[in-house]
Amino acid sequence: MTDSTGRRVTANLSLTLDGRYNGPGGPSDFGAFAPYVTTEVARDHMTRIWEGATTALLGRLNAEGFMGYWPSVAEDENADPRDRGYAKWLVDTEKVVFSTTLAEAPWERTRVVNAPAAGVVTDLKATGEGDILVNSSASVIKALLSADLLDRLYLMIFPEIAGGGQRLFDDGLPASKWTLTHQETGELGEIAMVYDRVR
Repeated sequence: MTDSTGRRVTANLSLTLDGRYNGPGGPSDFGAFAPYVTTEVARDHMTRIWEGATTALLGRLNAEGFMGYWPSVAEDENADPRDRGYAKWLVDTEKVVFSTTLAEAPWERTRVVNAPAAGVVTDLKATGEGDILVNSSASVIKALLSADLLDRLYLMIFPEIAGGGQRLFDDGLPASKWTLTHQETGELGEIAMVYDRVR
């Protein structure tokens, strides 16, 4: 498949050693993640993720959580500059929220779509410029992995075994090969990695 704009489709997610993006308590169980998300390595990784991106793709749950939290950080002069940078980017950038229940977007610069992620991403790749970032929304990432539409994975691996919760890499995905283009280890044993799809 060729596209004229050359837009990359990127995704970021944090995982435990056993590959979970939440704990056994369900979608809001991030107990195993909390100690690591504000480390130097994690904050630098977050900056790396959004710097080249001009479109953010979000699932509805993430959108509600993010837009409830980050706009206040963008205004907070005492916040870490990297947190503020990400927050300002998220508020200002084009956002596409996947939802079957939202009728209209409650946030600025946002459109709501009720359509398969693969088709939406294919359309986005045909216009505009800059990376298309799937921002921590596992349901969207899974759909794009299934369609082999992801060009880059930004992963944070936290040194904990959750023992339950949802996994990112389900059985039945198409086989694919990736190159490690960046790796950094933090003081708590957290690892930031960037993988690019080999095509």
